[in-house]
Amino acid sequence: MALPKILKDFNLFGDGNNWQGQIPNLTIPELSRRMVEYDGGGMDGPVEVDMGQELVTFEWTAGGLIAEIFGTYGSPIHDATMLRFAGSYESDEDGQVVPVEIVVRGRHKTIGMGEASKGDANTQSITTTCSYYKLVINGQTVIEIDIPGHVFLVNGEDRLAQRRQALGL
Repeated sequence: MALPKILKDFNLFGDGNNWQGQIPNLTIPELSRRMVEYDGGGMDGPVEVDMGQELVTFEWTAGGLIAEIFGTYGSPIHDATMLRFAGSYESDEDGQVVPVEIVVRGRHKTIGMGEASKGDANTQSITTTCSYYKLVINGQTVIEIDIPGHVFLVNGEDRLAQRRQALGL
């Protein structure tokens, strides 16, 4: 029998601030490649050609007010804020804990203040668009994407190294 490793707990840090207990939920950024169809002469059908990274978006909810998030809102700098997700995935078969860390840099696109009513828990909804993304599983960097730096690492393989060299970067 095999059981999945389940996210048992997580924390979010923002620009060095520890938001323990203040983030009830978040949407871990989706990784997606921009693909275009190509169907050339002599081919029996189309193939998708990888044209690079799609926009990485991190959506998260703060329980109550976190004033620090406003400090970088509207920044002209593409990586004005840093968020770090620390997750603890655990197996119910053997109790093994697998730490997962996701680090993103970007800027807040939206900050929704939500509904406010006396005595109710209010929330803030934040959407952060990311120009940098790094996924670390059990201490190993699995994915690292630095869009302005033209870096795309998968399990240590720099998939843009030859392209940077051809461009003189």
